[in-house]
Amino acid sequence: MKIRLEYASGTLIAKIKGEIDHHTSNELRTVLDKEIMEKSIKNLVLDFDKVTFMDSSGIGVIVGRYKKIDALGGQLMIIRAKGQVDKVLKLSGIKKILKCREEVSINE
Repeated sequence: MKIRLEYASGTLIAKIKGEIDHHTSNELRTVLDKEIMEKSIKNLVLDFDKVTFMDSSGIGVIVGRYKKIDALGGQLMIIRAKGQVDKVLKLSGIKKILKCREEVSINE
């Protein structure tokens, strides 16, 4: 898994490539938490365009970051999830509590 971080108007955009599973979820959690705390990030966008697989440990990372961002008064959004990853998001109920879009628009 690779993570590329970008910033736009106080929003952290994490572009993730590869698989989010029990082998990689801890790294993703650590990288995101470090950026959120060090840069006082309120809004987080997870770009899943290049995520090829995600299991329940990925759901745990998403839910944990959602709680952290929500406590800071911000928003978490998932963009460009497709295929198996989109199916996991639907089945887990994540799509009912988070904004999941094709492109980023944090102020919706």
